[in-house]
Amino acid sequence: MSTETTGAAIDFDAIKAKQRAGWETGDYPRVGNTLQIIAELLVEAADVRAGQSVLDVACGQGNVAMAAARRFADATGVDYAVNLLEQGRERAAAEHLPVTFLEGDAEKLPVPDAGFDLVTSTVGVMFAPNHQRAADELVRVTKPGGKIALASWTPSGMIGDLFRTVGKWAPPPAGVQPATLWGDEEHLSGLFGDRVEWVSLTKRHYVFRYLSAEHFSEWFQQYYGPITRLAGTLSGDDLTSFAADLAEVPRTHNQADDGTVAAPAEYLEAVGIRR
Repeated sequence: MSTETTGAAIDFDAIKAKQRAGWETGDYPRVGNTLQIIAELLVEAADVRAGQSVLDVACGQGNVAMAAARRFADATGVDYAVNLLEQGRERAAAEHLPVTFLEGDAEKLPVPDAGFDLVTSTVGVMFAPNHQRAADELVRVTKPGGKIALASWTPSGMIGDLFRTVGKWAPPPAGVQPATLWGDEEHLSGLFGDRVEWVSLTKRHYVFRYLSAEHFSEWFQQYYGPITRLAGTLSGDDLTSFAADLAEVPRTHNQADDGTVAAPAEYLEAVGIRR
């Protein structure tokens, strides 16, 4: 059963248009490239094989697609932010990796039914506002017996705290479920039902490493598109307060004792077989 209880009243297209403008602001790959290890771990957890067809959904600058291509899989990345796709193409060319990048919406993927052996996403598809439609698309494009592999920030982790902090300054659209629900096992079960058998559900931690909490705040304001866009609407004391709020997030989770930031952020690594 769908967990979208208010879908008919929500203008998902308008929400996605605003989201897309956010991701096309700033320079997200400056943040996203630091998360490459999540993609490497995910394709290993999914046991990707050379020659398999792999689709990286909401691929950004192509972390999973490139990880799969390094293992000689036939990799394709899909995203609706054209600037991120262009950087993905540049990265793949620099590493001599044959990755195909397509412009497309995670809720309406521009690929055929049952076209891929492995369908993946690292902290990408979780941002699709219509969770059920995005989940349905992941199932649609995966071959029966193929795998779906996802890495999603959890509600209780550091990034959950970051999103709640940002939400105090820019409340999310009414009725839209939090992106971090994709990091909740029960939510995944509700979205996919008996169409996917989850064979591995593992909580992992990615450690954000920055020079200081203030450096983290500055970096995200400058490069993380949605936060960059929000910061651009603030000035004076409001901008100073927002910057301080952002810095407090890694400071709360920091495990370093030398003045730098080493802040673990929990995510759910989920691997399932499409029935």
